[in-house]
Amino acid sequence: MRKVFTNLTGGVLLCIFSIVQSFAQNIAVKGVVTDAKTKETLVGVSVRVKGVTSGTSTGATGGYAISVAPTATLVFSYIGYQTLEVPVSNRTDINVQLVSSATELQQVVVVGYGTQRKVDVTGAVAQVKGEEISKQSTPNAVSALQGKVAGVQITNAGTPGSSPQIRIRGLGTVYGNANPLYVVDGAWYDDISFLNPADIENMSILKDASSESIYGIRAANGVVLITTRKGKGQPRVSYDGYAGFQHVTNLVKMANASQYATLINELNSQQTFANPSSFGDGTDWYNVVLRDAFTTNQYLSFGGSTEKSSYNYSVGYFKQDGIVKNNDYSRVTARLQNDIQAAKFLKVGYNAVLQGNNTTDIPPGIIGKAYTAAPVVPVFYADGTYGDPADYPIGNVPNNPQAQLDFYNQKSKNYRVTGNVYADVKLMKDLTFRSSFGGEFGDGEVRAYNPVYQATTYQFNKISLLTLTKSQTRNWIWENTLTYDKTLGDHKFTILAGQSAQRYKSYSSTGTAQNVPYNSEGDLYLALGTSDTRSITDQGDLSTYESYFGRVNYSFKNRYLINASLRADGSSKFIDDQRWGYFPSIGVGWVVSDEDFMKDQKFFSSLKLRGSWGKVGNASVPANLSTLTVNQQPQFTAIYGGVPATGANITTIVPPVTYWERGVGTDIGLETSFLDSKLTFEVDWYNKKTEQAIFQIPILGSLGTTGNNILGNQADFQNRGWEFTAGWRNKINDDFSYNLSGNFSINNNKVLSVETGGTPIYAGGAAATGGQLSTRTVVGQPIGQFFGLQVDGVFQNAAEIAASVQPSAKPGDFRYQDTNSDGKIDAADRVVLGNPNPKYTFGLNTGFNFKEFDLAVDVQGVAGVDVYNANKGLRFGSENYSEDFFNNRWHGEGTSNSYPSANIGGGENYKPNSWYVEDGSYVRIRNIQLGYTFPSALLSKWKIQRLRVYLNAQNAFNFFKYNGFTPELRITDAVTQPGINAGIDNGIYPLFATYNFGLNLTF
Repeated sequence: MRKVFTNLTGGVLLCIFSIVQSFAQNIAVKGVVTDAKTKETLVGVSVRVKGVTSGTSTGATGGYAISVAPTATLVFSYIGYQTLEVPVSNRTDINVQLVSSATELQQVVVVGYGTQRKVDVTGAVAQVKGEEISKQSTPNAVSALQGKVAGVQITNAGTPGSSPQIRIRGLGTVYGNANPLYVVDGAWYDDISFLNPADIENMSILKDASSESIYGIRAANGVVLITTRKGKGQPRVSYDGYAGFQHVTNLVKMANASQYATLINELNSQQTFANPSSFGDGTDWYNVVLRDAFTTNQYLSFGGSTEKSSYNYSVGYFKQDGIVKNNDYSRVTARLQNDIQAAKFLKVGYNAVLQGNNTTDIPPGIIGKAYTAAPVVPVFYADGTYGDPADYPIGNVPNNPQAQLDFYNQKSKNYRVTGNVYADVKLMKDLTFRSSFGGEFGDGEVRAYNPVYQATTYQFNKISLLTLTKSQTRNWIWENTLTYDKTLGDHKFTILAGQSAQRYKSYSSTGTAQNVPYNSEGDLYLALGTSDTRSITDQGDLSTYESYFGRVNYSFKNRYLINASLRADGSSKFIDDQRWGYFPSIGVGWVVSDEDFMKDQKFFSSLKLRGSWGKVGNASVPANLSTLTVNQQPQFTAIYGGVPATGANITTIVPPVTYWERGVGTDIGLETSFLDSKLTFEVDWYNKKTEQAIFQIPILGSLGTTGNNILGNQADFQNRGWEFTAGWRNKINDDFSYNLSGNFSINNNKVLSVETGGTPIYAGGAAATGGQLSTRTVVGQPIGQFFGLQVDGVFQNAAEIAASVQPSAKPGDFRYQDTNSDGKIDAADRVVLGNPNPKYTFGLNTGFNFKEFDLAVDVQGVAGVDVYNANKGLRFGSENYSEDFFNNRWHGEGTSNSYPSANIGGGENYKPNSWYVEDGSYVRIRNIQLGYTFPSALLSKWKIQRLRVYLNAQNAFNFFKYNGFTPELRITDAVTQPGINAGIDNGIYPLFATYNFGLNLTF
């Protein structure tokens, strides 16, 4: 017994001695973990000893400290990064850099009300990082998405400060706002023009109904989630800036003065100009109106974090001079961000953006005026007076564009405060409550002053007029959510329940006054005008929403995935029992590569199948759609017994009830990677259906309305297609690495039904088409397809006309096809001429790194789309022609069988026809950037962490056949129904290339 006790005691003492000796031999190791590419510190990185499950993690500054044996091996692991093993080898300071994981399925993506690993996502979600966005020299981050995401079409406008148009998987709404919902740090917005692109951490694009439906009320056109930057690690100051210029590309070459004079002689069938060649080149009005324009962006940020808080503050200044003279835009932004761990169970924070911009506007239609202005007219005469078209026998061309620029005086100002505050409360280990309140507070002003002047015979003003419009935006959203996150063995649950309340309020007033004296300082007030000429009108809009939503995410063995959600939204825009909409969704996923039968295969690095279905809604339509409106105008006044009585007229016929537009979508996808995740591939098939779409349909004026239309739920239509995304990433050696990614999308738009009993919906009428309707929406065809007469050549002589079904035609006129063979040409002979909805969109993005040099080249394009070139038909008198028309026109028998005579605007030639419809496909080298990062060894003595300089060229090379500035056409906001009026070019702002030099500095 004593022997046993002695042995036991000795063993215990030996064990204790060994443990003490072990601890005595341990050393304290500390260090900082950073991202190998961005050099930013990483918070929450797991740090443990190899073979031991416990350990520590990096704090808010990216630092860690751990006690280990001198011969131990440390294991660093972090979601989205490659696991790294580092031998200690008696070192006490070990700083490491983690490399982003090439396995795309392990990346963390932002989804509605949270984040998920990409492997757990069952919907179609694409993410673009902020570093890709900030490379583009654009004031709006959405423009930087062009060509980078499959199924997303971005259409830019050249006007400084303008917001791009974005379509996710085709057109989802015809009437009202067809752009997606933007969610910035939890707050909802209609656009993000207030946001500096450099402040963005990442953007997630939700493309299918399953991922969108958690935002049901506004998700019909897709959702773009934006996370702004937060401070990380040690305090650091960063500066990003560039300066450069913009130059017009693909300028339309117009007929010179001699060519113009020749054409006018042919048009008038007489010698209007006795000697056309004597005019020479004349005035190039595009050269008069356009210019090379300066642009610059300056951005400064300060951020960092501690164990208890993070902070990020930034200021930015952006200036863009328009390529049209006198046009300019400037913007100042300031952003404040702070997160505070107030207690172990409580985290609070805020994000705020202050933005102000000023714009000197350009005259409406100035590009069209430069297109049509007569080159025989000089800008100025020798005595300094304006060249006057009335001094020339050219008829109805009463415009000198220079005078229009000089006397147009309109300036716009906007101020906006946006942001949100939040609180996260840890109620239990697995249960978190979050409350967030955000919104926007905006004021705008447009001041237009038309002075007294006399420029030309037709360009003058005898009474000055001041117009002042002021607008207000007051929106807020309050959301509360409960999130329960639990793992039980192989089962993982995330349950979300939430409530939301929103209010949108806008108001504007417009005042006018005559005889306001000119003030060179720009101080103009309505009170300075004649009192009896002052007037004011106003308008406003108020809408409120109430919402309840929930979602359940479940995974079994990280292999079988289910995602289900339901949202109920109530909107004041609709009436009675139509106020509420219910939007369910479900998504499933299967990570095939984690199955046991896939363990031994070497072909797939990862393989995942997913499918989803869901419903979404659209509240982006005007309020009170079912309210019958009238107007009162002097022409409706009648006299009864000598007393005037003002009458009223109905403006729009509406149905008794207008319903929600609803989107129903199905998506099936496959995500996979090969060759140790160097090659990734993703494919999606989708079917996106819009039900009860709201249209405005023209009707007969005899029904007694001034608006001549009826508004209501008129049609169902769908977008169906495929999306393909592929990427290749490889590191050849320590000096050279590269990455390639491409995307290709196919979308087919089709109308499924119309409530008009199959009667087509016609639109597209404008001055450029003579007021004639040039688009048609009909069952079985795309929305807003071009519709008109089919040109079958040009009449060469009187004998051909006599033998035709167009007896009133003249030589040089279009010959049209008698498609119904009834012996005459009329509306019944119209046929489909083209489709303004792109069928194919694609992009190719590349990046190369060699030592300290980096090169990025992005290519983007669309195909399978048509454009209606209404510029060719702008013929109301003696407007100018393009050089292309001069070279290819009919001017005598046998000279042309494709282009008509100079008499485009007369007779039958002006009707919508196939000659005006052109191929709108294009390929563009969207961005080229060459950079150089200075070696850190050269910068350390200056305490500079990073210094990079670069040269950038944007939109420098463009390839298309279209006879215009660009086939990339953005529908203006003034168009009520952009879907059925798309693709018509009527003097758009020209495309331009941007060249700049910039630098990125961090210290």
